[in-house]
Amino acid sequence: MSLQSKYRADAALKLNAIKQESGEDLKEPKQVVYEDRYLGSIARYSSNKNRDIHESENAGDMTEILERNVSETNHERTESQQFQQREISSTDEEEEHSNQTTVEKHDHNARSQHQRITDEKITEMKDGTRVWHDQNLHSNSWKVTNEMVTEMKDQVIRAKAYLSFTPPGSNSHFVKELKQRIREVERAVGQATKDSKLSRSSLQKMRYMEATLLKADRIYPDCSEMVTKLRAMTHNTEELVQAQKNQATNLVRLAARTTPKGLHCLSMRLTADYFALQPEERLLPNQQKLQDTELYHYAVFSDNVLACAVVVNSTISAAMDSEKIVFHVVTDSLNLPAISMWFLLNPPGKATIQIQCIDNFEWLSTKYSTTLKKRSSGDPRYTSELNHLRFYLPDVFPALDKIVLFDHDVVVQRDLNELWSINMKGKVNGAVETCHESEALSRRMDLLINFSDPLVAKRFDVNACTWAFGMNLFDLREWRRQNLSAAYHKYLQLGNERPLWKAGSLPLGWIAFYDKTMALDRRWHVLGLGYDSAVRRGDIEQAAVIHYDGVMKPWLDIAIGRYKGYWSQYVKYDHPYLQQCNIHE
Repeated sequence: MSLQSKYRADAALKLNAIKQESGEDLKEPKQVVYEDRYLGSIARYSSNKNRDIHESENAGDMTEILERNVSETNHERTESQQFQQREISSTDEEEEHSNQTTVEKHDHNARSQHQRITDEKITEMKDGTRVWHDQNLHSNSWKVTNEMVTEMKDQVIRAKAYLSFTPPGSNSHFVKELKQRIREVERAVGQATKDSKLSRSSLQKMRYMEATLLKADRIYPDCSEMVTKLRAMTHNTEELVQAQKNQATNLVRLAARTTPKGLHCLSMRLTADYFALQPEERLLPNQQKLQDTELYHYAVFSDNVLACAVVVNSTISAAMDSEKIVFHVVTDSLNLPAISMWFLLNPPGKATIQIQCIDNFEWLSTKYSTTLKKRSSGDPRYTSELNHLRFYLPDVFPALDKIVLFDHDVVVQRDLNELWSINMKGKVNGAVETCHESEALSRRMDLLINFSDPLVAKRFDVNACTWAFGMNLFDLREWRRQNLSAAYHKYLQLGNERPLWKAGSLPLGWIAFYDKTMALDRRWHVLGLGYDSAVRRGDIEQAAVIHYDGVMKPWLDIAIGRYKGYWSQYVKYDHPYLQQCNIHE
């Protein structure tokens, strides 16, 4: 048996000994061989060439395989085949010397041939695009690819894996060469994402790296160790990626909770001007319409002056008869002056508007505030009184029979008069359902409610259809008759005693209005613009109300760009206050 055959047999035994790598489900990646024909897309799969290329641990043999494609391009295949069948020397020392000589010889030949081919076939265009002239190509243009960039990055990963096998502090000739090749390839790739961005010398750097990797493969032939190291590197990389994702998620949440500088500036300017007014100048017009049950009453609870302005402006712009619209805005004492001043400066046309302060509801602060503050949550929005005020609408508006409640992150696109003529059929809440399995928005009751609790499992059906806050029609007369505010308060207290649901008002709404909600046509209310970038444009344009639910609000820099225009068209960016506070599209 020849030395070469014996060596291959030993290698086969080693590979067969790696039991963890065997299995029918594992597929061997295709071998990629590179040619000098064109820089843009140089990947060639050896399986497509119908060649019987035998595996070898010899660096010279593998380098020859790389060189052979270049030789075939210049019809020099005969010389390559002769060189491939050279005899292997009988000692390891002679074999190593022969391998090194072969690599150096063919690296020199490859550099010369590569330079000649490059000079002949590359034409630099004015815009920097490279066009390859080759008789085997059907056209001078080529498709943009990233195969070479990907392969070079893979080479760097392999090289670093081999480098980790060397003893600490090792400074041998091979270690220096490996480090040099890593630096060269990393510089050649840089920030490139496609092959057309690579320099002329990138292919040469890639070839040098491949030759060095073949040397490393000769020095470190143990496949098991390489697999273990690469798996460890993969695991570490996955952990790093997950840490980066968690950090990005936390930063997005932080941005969602933080008031932008421009909005803070706007509130401060409006507040200062409001207190500069005389008491009689602070009164809003048409306050006699606030309790007229023949009119259309809308409510929004918010501490964001710009968001309130968009809700009011969009509703009035879409209305066919704005004289019948009455808007009730409820905010906290800190933002009451700013919101009041905004609507004093920008009255809502023929509509009527009322601005109220939640601190004036003495019944809320004495009866319910303590219970709300017991709820533990890292997000103050979940414990905000404004967020839970929706469950006490009959107390906030004791003279009204019906009301439409908006979240402050909605935009009204269509006249809502038809909404008021809907027969509620004894239900209290009219809302759009969110239990459609075919949509990303699909939600189940157990998503936010703990059905492992016997009390919850006994009273509620986990398969019951869920619905959304954001645009809700409430029959306040039926609400009062069924005393739903007391039921909500009871469930809120139970939730303080044991974990019945996750923080927020939505799961409490599902419980308080369970079996008391009427499903509205889905075109009344489209959700997802604050977190889902795949909402269909047709659904958005047909919707009466669009909702930016989620953390990516339209007034934040993290907003989804393709949806922001629906909101920003109702913002008066030319207003002096907005310009002074650098609020722009």
